Amino acid sequence: MARNTMEAWIPEEWETSLVVQQILQVSAVEAHSARITMGSDTKNVPRTAGMDVDVVDKGGAYGEDTSLNDEVTLNAKKLGKAVRIAEEDIDDSVADIIQAKMMGWSKSYAKALDNACIAVTGAPGAGVPFTSLYTLLHTTDNNLGYTGDSNITVAATAGNVQYDEYNACLGLVETGDYFDPSTMIAIASPAFRKALRGVKDSQGEPIFVKGVAGTPDTIFDVPITWSLGARTSPTMSSRPGGRPVMAFVNPELMLLGIRSGPESVFIDGRDGLSALTDESILKMRSRRGWAYGHPAGASLLIG
Repeated sequence: MARNTMEAWIPEEWETSLVVQQILQVSAVEAHSARITMGSDTKNVPRTAGMDVDVVDKGGAYGEDTSLNDEVTLNAKKLGKAVRIAEEDIDDSVADIIQAKMMGWSKSYAKALDNACIAVTGAPGAGVPFTSLYTLLHTTDNNLGYTGDSNITVAATAGNVQYDEYNACLGLVETGDYFDPSTMIAIASPAFRKALRGVKDSQGEPIFVKGVAGTPDTIFDVPITWSLGARTSPTMSSRPGGRPVMAFVNPELMLLGIRSGPESVFIDGRDGLSALTDESILKMRSRRGWAYGHPAGASLLIG
């Protein structure tokens, strides 16, 4: 039987909401992706395998490019949660318990989204909303000329990444057609911070430079965005416990579909549906799609 949804979902104001501000602080994907407005649950975004250029003599004919054109499909998935709140907690509490719950959800959502987009190891399905960067880079795509695992570096010793491994990982994407030094960023688990502080090049110079006065931390001059979601997990998790990852990415290729949200709805416990309990229900959700534009435009280090 079809269900008619008539709840009054209230979107968070993007410029002023504390929930949105926290999401942008915690989620590298929300903060840095190219945002694609979705008017439906599915949207196809054009992708090109590149375009060549020739010398054209005066009066000569232009050569026609034969590189493949195709599309990346964004499928909107709903990431949400509901919480029951006793009426006494709402009436008696000095603190704003509803706002506190929304802030708690926003932090978990931010970490889970990063995990789903960057480090989930499973294919899309139950508990896996998107094809993560991890899965994309493990998969061969003959149409794009990419061989699975080509842009992945795995530390020889888990938890002890060496200079040559950091260097090799960045080098994988630096040699590709999608490398842009003006936009390249690294998305990394904070688990790398302690180890990075002790890694130096052959001249004794540290490869990790801590940002000052509002500037970001960097590795090999590439800005780092730290993400608690940047650990491997078989399915999406706001507390992933697998190996830490560092992804070198081009934000222009990070395609984040915006269907709706973050948004919330409050169902009062005194209405007819909940009259037998003194509990209200707060539901929070965000509907997002995700795809990385081209596997050759990113590399992944598994620590």
